[in-house]
Amino acid sequence: MTVIKVAILGFGTVGEGVYRTIQSHAEELTASLGKKVEVAAVLIKNKQKERNISEDVLITTEFADVLSLPQLDIVVEAIVDKEPTFSFLKKAIERGCHIITANKEMFAHHGKELLDLAEKNNVSVGFEATVAGGIPVIQTLRQLLNINRVQKVQGILNGTSNFILTEMREKKQSFAQALQLAQENGFAEADPTNDVEGFDAFYKTMILSRIAFGEEPNWRDVERKGITAITSELIETAETLGLRFKHIACISRLGNQIKATVKPALVGTEHPFYHVEGVQNAINVHSDIVGAITLQGPGAGMFPTASAIIEDLVYVCQNPPAKRSVSSAGDTATILKKGQIKEIWLVHGLSNIQTSSSITKIEHVAEETFIIMAAKKDVEQLAKLEAALVYYPILGEYAPVHQPTTITAL
Repeated sequence: MTVIKVAILGFGTVGEGVYRTIQSHAEELTASLGKKVEVAAVLIKNKQKERNISEDVLITTEFADVLSLPQLDIVVEAIVDKEPTFSFLKKAIERGCHIITANKEMFAHHGKELLDLAEKNNVSVGFEATVAGGIPVIQTLRQLLNINRVQKVQGILNGTSNFILTEMREKKQSFAQALQLAQENGFAEADPTNDVEGFDAFYKTMILSRIAFGEEPNWRDVERKGITAITSELIETAETLGLRFKHIACISRLGNQIKATVKPALVGTEHPFYHVEGVQNAINVHSDIVGAITLQGPGAGMFPTASAIIEDLVYVCQNPPAKRSVSSAGDTATILKKGQIKEIWLVHGLSNIQTSSSITKIEHVAEETFIIMAAKKDVEQLAKLEAALVYYPILGEYAPVHQPTTITAL
């Protein structure tokens, strides 16, 4: 039987998970591919550290040793940072290897170049693990794009932020207390900036945009806000209204323009993200034929991420390289008409607010806290006048506590 030879770059949580999954699911891989999958090499940093790796596997600190193997079919990258990973994967492609990566920051910056290079060298690129861990969102979008036109994608893409918001609500903790617990549980790094300020979700959003729409927005035009300004008092107020804070990425198309945001928002009980708690991730895809579908699952961890990589391994072996990287979703300008500019907001930091032609006061819900309907530009203008003002969109329907009317954001 012919053999597929795999090299794993990095043997941390993800790399070890991939290695162990290849061993434990050898029969399933053989049945799917008609070939045996073997790990030929593992690239590590520290040779002194003990690892449970078979003796017939090359263990090395030099990438050149990996490239020198007599047979090498797939390179799985499970390291961090943009370099040297980008350089490693370029060399692997030039050698004629399929590549699979879990590195969202590197792929957000260099994914197009890697995909173009792979097409020239007639090899495939797998990157399911760069977004939402074990949730097969990229494979789902690839399938939807056969006929469906994707109109909008929303996602909870960072488990750390979601965990913190859940702990703050359920256990009445401060942001600092919930963050400390996330760090103690290994969900947050010692420096949590990438997670809590939205950078991690931003990189994943750019990757999703390229899959859903064939292009990315200008990075400088993307509104990115973290969760650090959300207080336990705001979370408690939202809960009395039947709302929950979530950190949500959103990508949509307006004519030829791609619009993306990564920021906190409020959702009610009818929203598919309302019950997405803890370190879970979720993706909601709106398309013109199937409508809205939601995928939910673990966004990180050894085996959820390994699952995405192993499915990619099967994908790159079974699918021809040509014309399967990204597709345009077509013109969906009708989904976002110019007149649809009003949104529902929770604003905090005002002693009072008056209804005007541009701002409608819906409800006074707590001290200095109001529900209003207004265009974003008008809320931003209000914030310029009131330095202490914070504001968060309410997605979907909102039913005022003191009024029977249900209001839907446009």
